[in-house]
Amino acid sequence: MKKLMIINGPNLNLLGKREPEVYGNSSFEEYFEALKSKYDTYKIDYYQSNIEGEIINKLHEVGFSYDGIILNAGAYTHTSVGIADAIAGIETPVIEVHISNTYSREEFRHKSFIAPNAKGIIIGFGLQSYDLALKSFA
Repeated sequence: MKKLMIINGPNLNLLGKREPEVYGNSSFEEYFEALKSKYDTYKIDYYQSNIEGEIINKLHEVGFSYDGIILNAGAYTHTSVGIADAIAGIETPVIEVHISNTYSREEFRHKSFIAPNAKGIIIGFGLQSYDLALKSFA
């Protein structure tokens, strides 16, 4: 059974409440339960933190023992060399995901420090971005 980890960064704990016109009305926890049911042949774990260092620690913790990591680093995507370096330093492949199309938003969101170290990027398909990332590990 494949072990996959979903890691969400800052403000993603507010899904369902924060800017529903951009991020939708569902909490991630609700969506995560549906994903686990749909992909019941995988062991899928979930972690969320608003703190950069905690995300780095989680990448280090699972980056040698899991089959894949799906990372939505939120705003840290555009600012964190530390998270980028953590991804470069682990063995587990990472798929970068974003709920919104970051290229249709502010200019600063067009740059990803994570992308050069990621296996791939899925952007702009709402919560379905996570589903597409999970399929990529099939």
